[in-house]
Amino acid sequence: MAYHGHGWGVNDVGKSRQAYGYLGEQPVLLPLRNSEPVREKPHYLGHRDRLRERFAAAGPDALPDYEILELLLFRLIPRADTKPVAKALLARFGTLGEVLGAPVTLLQEVKGIGPAIALDLKVIAAAASRMARSEIKGREILSSWEKVLDYCHTAMAFEAREQFRILFLDKKNALISDEVQQQGTVDHTPVYPREVIKRALELSATAIVLVHNHPTH
Repeated sequence: MAYHGHGWGVNDVGKSRQAYGYLGEQPVLLPLRNSEPVREKPHYLGHRDRLRERFAAAGPDALPDYEILELLLFRLIPRADTKPVAKALLARFGTLGEVLGAPVTLLQEVKGIGPAIALDLKVIAAAASRMARSEIKGREILSSWEKVLDYCHTAMAFEAREQFRILFLDKKNALISDEVQQQGTVDHTPVYPREVIKRALELSATAIVLVHNHPTH
């Protein structure tokens, strides 16, 4: 029998208990303190691991230029996908050797290459040039003429001014020294035979190879 005065009736109390019981059975979700949202692993990290594994297993000859360039850029650009940057560099300059031989100012024209990265690429280029020079020096260069051409191309690629370069050889056609004799303008460089002969005598060279570039071509 319900009470009709002020307050709850029997039916009302039953309904309120049902409502309380219904609400009380619901799980309470509380935010976890010091929790961070789960972040997905960047896709390029897996690519980097796979590329390193391929290099280790198959060697550098199994990878095209853009993947070798990617490997170099991994350390220079640690938190980004380097494949587009590598391909953009090759599209701009042509080959891996030409990328490393390009001036800092031109490298920075490629999206993703800042001053620090451009300078790091030039450090890599210097190391490659030293290595190529050490491989040639002391050997009969006429028996590895292709390596000499590759070395000169790497050393002089994208040079803004004309150079007159001389490879001094001994009687066995082994390299004694590689020197830039003269620096010119964009389309001209002077050559002084007296200076060439003088330097050859100083080095006791019995043969020389003259190298000249054309930056405007």
